[in-house]
Amino acid sequence: MSDNKKAIREVAISSIIGATIEWYDFFLYGVVAGIVFNKLYFPTGDPTISTMLAYVTFAVGFIARPVGGIIFGHYGDKIGRKSMLVLTMMIMGGSTVAVALIPTYATIGIWAPILLLTLRVVQGIGLGGEWGGSVLMVYEYAPESKRGFWASLPQIGLAIGLTLASGVVGLLSLFLTDAQFMAWGWRIAFGISIVLVFVGSWVRTHIVETPEFQKVKEKKSGAKIPFLAMWKDHTGNILAGMGARYIDGVFFNVFEVFSITYLTQSLHINRTDALLGVTMAAIVMCFFIPYFGHLSDLYGRTKVYVIASLICGLSSFPAFYLMGHSGASNLVMWMSIIIPFGIFYAAVYGPEAALFSELFDAEVRYTGVSFVYQFSGIFASGITPIIATALLASGNGRPIYLCAYVLFAGVISAISAWWIGKNNRKNKQGLNAGSQLIAK
Repeated sequence: MSDNKKAIREVAISSIIGATIEWYDFFLYGVVAGIVFNKLYFPTGDPTISTMLAYVTFAVGFIARPVGGIIFGHYGDKIGRKSMLVLTMMIMGGSTVAVALIPTYATIGIWAPILLLTLRVVQGIGLGGEWGGSVLMVYEYAPESKRGFWASLPQIGLAIGLTLASGVVGLLSLFLTDAQFMAWGWRIAFGISIVLVFVGSWVRTHIVETPEFQKVKEKKSGAKIPFLAMWKDHTGNILAGMGARYIDGVFFNVFEVFSITYLTQSLHINRTDALLGVTMAAIVMCFFIPYFGHLSDLYGRTKVYVIASLICGLSSFPAFYLMGHSGASNLVMWMSIIIPFGIFYAAVYGPEAALFSELFDAEVRYTGVSFVYQFSGIFASGITPIIATALLASGNGRPIYLCAYVLFAGVISAISAWWIGKNNRKNKQGLNAGSQLIAK
């Protein structure tokens, strides 16, 4: 095996491991918020208010993520990708382990929810810098003709992290009594993050900086303030990137978050069966994410993304129809989640990393991809469950308006991705023409 192939494989493995750990930590909070934190840290006496307060701290993580993207993007473009990835993992893992040690409201009063909220903010900041660094390490190492495939590999971490978070909590719930789980069992799920952090940090310290960033450092061509340079030179790409991200955030939260509520509360399906459908979809997604990343290398990033965005938008109609007409058949209900979420969503999420990376020059790339992904997550991801709940109520329990909203997001993303493809082709043609004039 050549040194280059060995290096890219080592970087890809480290990015997958790191992304898995980061997403495990982030999703674990969401899994536990509605079953533990509402009772132990927000005991208002009203279960609904307690749960809402617990989910407010969950939502704060989405707001903190763009802050982390800007901070770590800045230093990732100034100092290097590798050092920021090690730091974000320590921050994310440390805050997760610390959650396991917070005394309850009954022990320290108001300080309990304050500490929980603070650590959730720290978690969000850490994840805000993680995603961009993970995909860039692989993207900038990979050969140009295979960047879609290689950059899609860290994306698998989302699916694995989601599976692990729900799986660990599920196993603890299975083997412990409810009293044991509430007293100390849930803390184990957060505490084991320290083991994952040590493994991930060790792997990441043994990789070297990306070739593209090394060239920037050698030429001393880095931007003084990457965030300002990003807006100055790439305003159109920033806005188009956030538009393209719309269907990603909406579709993920509709099928991973809201579908569980819809199935259990509106259709009265067993929660375990509903969760199993999402878990199976996440496992299927692990295989299809790199597949669609590979297709983006063969047929073009934007072409795959445009088609996938529209398919995702349209698929919500038959998916929710089958959910509502699955009757006693779990298989039909599971297929209504696995096919759109495990396969169609992977067609968007797989090529996304390379698509966003190609929007920016190496000098501002860490800042650019982090900002586009994390800032757009506020409206694409953070508020989607709230919008979905309101639209379902407007339809008197029928999801027709929700499906229309998902389709709207798909159309916006398809148009944005089409613009990116058209704009990039013009830029490349201009560069080629300029090079020919210089040669003459």
